[in-house]
Amino acid sequence: MTDEQHDKVAEIIKSTRIAMMTQADATGRLVSRPMATQDVDFTGTVWFIAERNTEKVRDLQANPQVNLAYAGNGSWVSLSGTARVVDDRAKLEELWGTFTGAWMEGGPENPENILIEVTGDTAEYWDAPGGSKVVQLANLVKSAVTGKRVEGDNETVDL
Repeated sequence: MTDEQHDKVAEIIKSTRIAMMTQADATGRLVSRPMATQDVDFTGTVWFIAERNTEKVRDLQANPQVNLAYAGNGSWVSLSGTARVVDDRAKLEELWGTFTGAWMEGGPENPENILIEVTGDTAEYWDAPGGSKVVQLANLVKSAVTGKRVEGDNETVDL
């Protein structure tokens, strides 16, 4: 993995912020839930805030394997890794913000609020050329006229 690939994964995650976290539920069925990314410590670690007594947390404790999918502005990341429920009041206070307060009750001092730390094993990213919708549309038109497919950037990164 190059530093450039590593930085690309971190950049896409930071700019997207909302992930769809896919995990197995108690019956083994895959479920996906939106999660707001609180921090990206890109040695491969992503942080979320959740409520302690939820199915999501119980399912993670039983089976910590997850996939995080980020999509936005012509870029996508699929991060596979292991989740861990973390009860760290200082880290929760550090990560808590206005956006979090809109979705969670009671602030960081609420004992129901905990952290989910996902340590990534691998990430795959796709980055369409140009990034903006106008450039993407122009690339689609160009592809239709020339018959050549749009080439983007696609790499798998070990974390």
